[in-house]
Amino acid sequence: MNYVEVLIYVFLGISVTFNLLGSFALLRFPDVYTRLHGATKCTTFGTIFAVFAVVTHALYQLHRTGDSKYLQMALHSFIALIALLLTNPTGAHAIAKAAHLSGVKPVRAVVDAYEEKLGGGSK
Repeated sequence: MNYVEVLIYVFLGISVTFNLLGSFALLRFPDVYTRLHGATKCTTFGTIFAVFAVVTHALYQLHRTGDSKYLQMALHSFIALIALLLTNPTGAHAIAKAAHLSGVKPVRAVVDAYEEKLGGGSK
């Protein structure tokens, strides 16, 4: 096993670890906001490392074989990563805002700054 394969396995191990942590966040956190935060952060970070593994493999194979399909695989993976980095936080924000506007309150929240911004908070 060469150093590139080891690097790919390290990237995949980090990816699996963070995706598992995101799954535990969905199961263990007390409300929709903390679950959303934990799952979004962990799965985004986990997916970044999965894409690093794919790009590393593709570039290694491109260097080794010279076949341009590996460059295409690396570029498509990178474009998918950009799409994920743009849509994941946006979707999480939309879900959190919809939950808040629907009346779902954070568990054990001391200050609800969004409620104060809307004018419904007490001072």
